[in-house]
Amino acid sequence: MKVGVFDSGIGGLSVVKSLLAHKLFEEIIYFGDTARVPYGSKDKNTIIRYGIEAVEFFKNFDIDLIIVACNTVSAYALTEMRESASCPIVGVVEAGVLATANAVTQKSSNIFIIGTKATINSKAYENRLKALGFHKLQAKATPLFVPLVEEEIFEGAILNATLEHYFKDVKIPDALILGCTHFPLIEKQIRDYFKEKTMLIHSGNAIVEYLKKEFHLEEKYEDTKLKFFASENPEALRKTAQRWLYER
Repeated sequence: MKVGVFDSGIGGLSVVKSLLAHKLFEEIIYFGDTARVPYGSKDKNTIIRYGIEAVEFFKNFDIDLIIVACNTVSAYALTEMRESASCPIVGVVEAGVLATANAVTQKSSNIFIIGTKATINSKAYENRLKALGFHKLQAKATPLFVPLVEEEIFEGAILNATLEHYFKDVKIPDALILGCTHFPLIEKQIRDYFKEKTMLIHSGNAIVEYLKKEFHLEEKYEDTKLKFFASENPEALRKTAQRWLYER
Protein backbone atom coordinates (compact mmCIF):
# COMPACT_ATOMS: atom_id res chain seq x y z
CA MET A 1 0.00 0.00 0.00
CA LYS A 2 1.36 3.38 -1.07
CA VAL A 3 -0.31 6.56 0.18
CA GLY A 4 0.08 10.19 -0.82
CA VAL A 5 -0.33 12.77 1.96
CA PHE A 6 -1.03 16.34 0.89
CA ASP A 7 -0.89 19.47 3.01
CA SER A 8 -0.56 23.17 2.38
CA GLY A 9 2.75 23.08 4.25
CA ILE A 10 4.22 21.15 7.14
CA GLY A 11 1.21 20.69 9.43
CA GLY A 12 0.27 17.41 7.77
CA LEU A 13 3.36 15.84 9.34
CA SER A 14 1.21 15.32 12.43
CA VAL A 15 -0.95 13.00 10.30
CA VAL A 16 2.14 11.22 8.98
CA LYS A 17 3.26 10.65 12.58
CA SER A 18 0.00 8.84 13.34
CA LEU A 19 0.24 6.78 10.15
CA LEU A 20 3.76 5.70 11.07
CA ALA A 21 2.74 4.80 14.61
CA HIS A 22 0.00 2.51 13.30
CA LYS A 23 2.07 0.95 10.48
CA LEU A 24 -0.72 1.16 7.89
CA PHE A 25 1.34 1.77 4.73
CA GLU A 26 4.38 0.39 3.01
CA GLU A 27 5.28 3.80 1.60
CA ILE A 28 4.22 7.38 2.33
CA ILE A 29 4.79 10.16 -0.20
CA TYR A 30 4.30 13.58 1.37
CA PHE A 31 3.75 16.75 -0.63
CA GLY A 32 3.68 20.12 1.09
CA ASP A 33 2.77 23.21 -0.93
CA THR A 34 5.21 25.30 1.05
CA ALA A 35 5.52 27.96 -1.66
CA ARG A 36 1.87 28.97 -1.24
CA VAL A 37 1.18 28.34 2.43
CA PRO A 38 -1.02 29.35 4.23
CA TYR A 39 -4.24 28.22 2.58
CA GLY A 40 -6.48 29.29 5.45
CA SER A 41 -6.77 32.89 4.26
CA LYS A 42 -7.37 32.09 0.58
CA ASP A 43 -10.67 32.03 -1.34
CA LYS A 44 -12.57 28.86 -2.25
CA ASN A 45 -11.70 28.79 -5.95
CA THR A 46 -7.99 29.16 -5.24
CA ILE A 47 -8.10 26.35 -2.67
CA ILE A 48 -9.88 24.08 -5.18
CA ARG A 49 -7.31 24.86 -7.88
CA TYR A 50 -4.43 24.06 -5.52
CA GLY A 51 -6.12 20.81 -4.50
CA ILE A 52 -6.52 19.68 -8.13
CA GLU A 53 -2.87 20.53 -8.81
CA ALA A 54 -1.89 18.30 -5.88
CA VAL A 55 -3.83 15.43 -7.44
CA GLU A 56 -1.88 15.97 -10.66
CA PHE A 57 1.38 15.83 -8.71
CA PHE A 58 0.50 12.45 -7.19
CA LYS A 59 -0.24 11.03 -10.66
CA ASN A 60 3.55 10.79 -11.03
CA PHE A 61 3.47 7.92 -8.52
CA ASP A 62 1.60 4.63 -8.29
CA ILE A 63 -0.62 5.82 -5.44
CA ASP A 64 -3.31 3.63 -3.86
CA LEU A 65 -4.86 6.40 -1.76
CA ILE A 66 -4.52 10.15 -1.18
CA ILE A 67 -5.00 11.66 2.27
CA VAL A 68 -5.76 15.38 2.34
CA ALA A 69 -4.08 16.34 5.60
CA CYS A 70 -5.31 19.92 5.37
CA ASN A 71 -8.63 20.84 6.90
CA THR A 72 -9.08 23.84 4.62
CA VAL A 73 -8.67 21.76 1.46
CA SER A 74 -10.83 18.99 2.96
CA ALA A 75 -13.57 21.54 3.62
CA TYR A 76 -13.62 23.06 0.13
CA ALA A 77 -12.01 20.89 -2.54
CA LEU A 78 -12.60 17.16 -1.97
CA THR A 79 -15.37 16.84 -4.57
CA GLU A 80 -13.28 18.41 -7.34
CA MET A 81 -10.16 16.51 -6.31
CA ARG A 82 -12.03 13.20 -6.41
CA GLU A 83 -13.29 13.99 -9.90
CA SER A 84 -9.66 14.45 -11.03
CA ALA A 85 -8.19 11.44 -9.24
CA SER A 86 -7.86 7.79 -10.24
CA CYS A 87 -7.65 6.59 -6.62
CA PRO A 88 -9.70 7.19 -3.46
CA ILE A 89 -9.21 10.49 -1.61
CA VAL A 90 -9.86 10.89 2.12
CA GLY A 91 -9.99 14.21 3.97
CA VAL A 92 -9.37 15.00 7.61
CA VAL A 93 -12.74 16.71 8.07
CA GLU A 94 -14.84 13.61 7.40
CA ALA A 95 -12.46 11.56 9.53
CA GLY A 96 -12.63 14.10 12.34
CA VAL A 97 -16.42 14.07 12.32
CA LEU A 98 -16.46 10.27 12.49
CA ALA A 99 -13.97 10.29 15.37
CA THR A 100 -16.05 12.87 17.22
CA ALA A 101 -19.26 10.91 16.74
CA ASN A 102 -17.56 7.76 18.05
CA ALA A 103 -15.94 9.46 21.04
CA VAL A 104 -18.75 11.79 22.15
CA THR A 105 -21.72 9.68 23.17
CA GLN A 106 -24.04 12.46 24.36
CA LYS A 107 -25.65 14.56 21.63
CA SER A 108 -26.03 17.36 24.17
CA SER A 109 -22.26 17.62 24.72
CA ASN A 110 -20.58 20.96 24.11
CA ILE A 111 -18.27 20.63 21.12
CA PHE A 112 -15.76 23.35 20.26
CA ILE A 113 -14.07 23.52 16.83
CA ILE A 114 -10.91 25.51 16.10
CA GLY A 115 -9.18 25.97 12.76
CA THR A 116 -8.12 28.44 10.11
CA LYS A 117 -10.46 31.21 8.98
CA ALA A 118 -11.34 29.32 5.78
CA THR A 119 -12.11 26.08 7.61
CA ILE A 120 -14.29 27.77 10.21
CA ASN A 121 -16.10 29.91 7.60
CA SER A 122 -16.91 26.78 5.60
CA LYS A 123 -18.89 25.34 8.55
CA ALA A 124 -17.77 21.93 7.29
CA TYR A 125 -17.53 20.44 10.76
CA GLU A 126 -20.65 22.12 12.10
CA ASN A 127 -22.91 21.07 9.22
CA ARG A 128 -21.79 17.44 9.40
CA LEU A 129 -22.11 17.29 13.18
CA LYS A 130 -25.56 18.90 13.10
CA ALA A 131 -26.65 16.25 10.60
CA LEU A 132 -25.61 13.62 13.17
CA GLY A 133 -27.71 15.25 15.89
CA PHE A 134 -25.14 17.35 17.75
CA HIS A 135 -26.48 20.82 18.44
CA LYS A 136 -24.28 22.45 21.08
CA LEU A 137 -21.53 23.57 18.74
CA GLN A 138 -19.22 26.57 18.80
CA ALA A 139 -16.38 27.37 16.43
CA LYS A 140 -13.55 29.88 16.42
CA ALA A 141 -10.86 30.73 13.90
CA THR A 142 -7.44 30.56 15.59
CA PRO A 143 -5.03 31.38 12.74
CA LEU A 144 -2.19 32.66 14.93
CA PHE A 145 -1.48 29.11 16.09
CA VAL A 146 -0.27 28.22 12.59
CA PRO A 147 2.75 30.57 12.40
CA LEU A 148 3.62 29.79 16.03
CA VAL A 149 3.86 26.10 15.17
CA GLU A 150 5.74 26.87 11.96
CA GLU A 151 8.26 28.78 14.09
CA GLU A 152 8.35 25.80 16.48
CA ILE A 153 7.07 27.87 19.39
CA PHE A 154 5.51 24.96 21.25
CA GLU A 155 5.50 26.51 24.73
CA GLY A 156 6.23 29.72 26.60
CA ALA A 157 4.84 33.21 27.05
CA ILE A 158 3.91 33.93 23.43
CA LEU A 159 1.92 30.72 23.05
CA ASN A 160 0.30 31.16 26.45
CA ALA A 161 -0.77 34.70 25.55
CA THR A 162 -2.25 33.42 22.27
CA LEU A 163 -4.18 30.68 24.07
CA GLU A 164 -5.57 33.28 26.44
CA HIS A 165 -6.42 35.60 23.54
CA TYR A 166 -8.54 32.97 21.81
CA PHE A 167 -9.95 31.02 24.74
CA LYS A 168 -10.49 33.50 27.57
CA ASP A 169 -14.23 33.80 26.90
CA VAL A 170 -14.78 30.13 25.99
CA LYS A 171 -16.62 27.90 28.41
CA ILE A 172 -14.68 24.67 28.96
CA PRO A 173 -16.06 22.32 26.27
CA ASP A 174 -16.66 18.59 26.55
CA ALA A 175 -14.77 18.00 23.30
CA LEU A 176 -12.49 20.14 21.17
CA ILE A 177 -11.80 19.38 17.51
CA LEU A 178 -8.29 20.36 16.44
CA GLY A 179 -9.42 21.48 13.00
CA CYS A 180 -5.94 22.16 11.65
CA THR A 181 -3.14 19.63 11.40
CA HIS A 182 -0.69 22.14 12.91
CA PHE A 183 -2.57 22.11 16.20
CA PRO A 184 -1.58 18.63 17.49
CA LEU A 185 1.92 20.06 17.91
CA ILE A 186 0.50 22.24 20.73
CA GLU A 187 -2.01 19.67 21.91
CA LYS A 188 -0.51 19.44 25.41
CA GLN A 189 -0.66 23.21 25.90
CA ILE A 190 -4.29 23.35 24.75
CA ARG A 191 -5.16 20.44 27.02
CA ASP A 192 -3.43 22.14 29.96
CA TYR A 193 -5.31 25.39 29.29
CA PHE A 194 -8.63 23.61 29.69
CA LYS A 195 -7.25 21.78 32.75
CA GLU A 196 -7.53 18.38 31.03
CA LYS A 197 -11.32 18.51 31.33
CA THR A 198 -11.77 18.50 27.56
CA MET A 199 -11.49 15.59 25.13
CA LEU A 200 -9.32 16.56 22.13
CA ILE A 201 -10.00 15.17 18.65
CA HIS A 202 -6.70 14.85 16.74
CA SER A 203 -6.76 14.73 12.90
CA GLY A 204 -4.00 12.12 12.67
CA ASN A 205 -5.64 9.70 15.07
CA ALA A 206 -9.01 10.36 13.41
CA ILE A 207 -7.60 9.46 9.98
CA VAL A 208 -6.19 6.20 11.34
CA GLU A 209 -9.58 5.31 12.82
CA TYR A 210 -11.32 6.19 9.55
CA LEU A 211 -8.92 4.17 7.37
CA LYS A 212 -9.26 1.09 9.55
CA LYS A 213 -13.06 1.30 9.43
CA GLU A 214 -13.62 2.30 5.81
CA PHE A 215 -10.67 0.60 4.08
CA HIS A 216 -10.06 -2.28 6.52
CA LEU A 217 -6.36 -1.46 6.77
CA GLU A 218 -4.23 -3.43 9.21
CA GLU A 219 -1.11 -2.58 11.19
CA LYS A 220 1.49 -4.65 9.36
CA TYR A 221 4.23 -2.46 7.83
CA GLU A 222 7.19 -2.26 10.21
CA ASP A 223 9.52 -0.18 8.04
CA THR A 224 7.49 2.40 6.16
CA LYS A 225 9.38 4.21 3.42
CA LEU A 226 9.09 8.00 3.46
CA LYS A 227 9.55 10.45 0.60
CA PHE A 228 9.13 14.19 1.05
CA PHE A 229 8.38 16.75 -1.66
CA ALA A 230 7.68 20.46 -1.41
CA SER A 231 6.86 23.22 -3.86
CA GLU A 232 9.57 25.32 -2.19
CA ASN A 233 12.65 24.41 -0.15
CA PRO A 234 12.11 20.64 0.15
CA GLU A 235 15.26 20.27 2.26
CA ALA A 236 13.71 22.46 4.96
CA LEU A 237 10.63 20.23 4.93
CA ARG A 238 12.78 17.11 5.32
CA LYS A 239 14.65 18.63 8.27
CA THR A 240 11.38 19.62 9.94
CA ALA A 241 10.03 16.13 9.35
CA GLN A 242 13.07 14.63 11.07
CA ARG A 243 12.49 16.78 14.16
CA TRP A 244 8.70 16.45 14.35
CA LEU A 245 8.42 12.77 13.51
CA TYR A 246 11.30 11.40 15.55
CA GLU A 247 12.41 13.98 18.12
CA ARG A 248 9.15 15.33 19.56
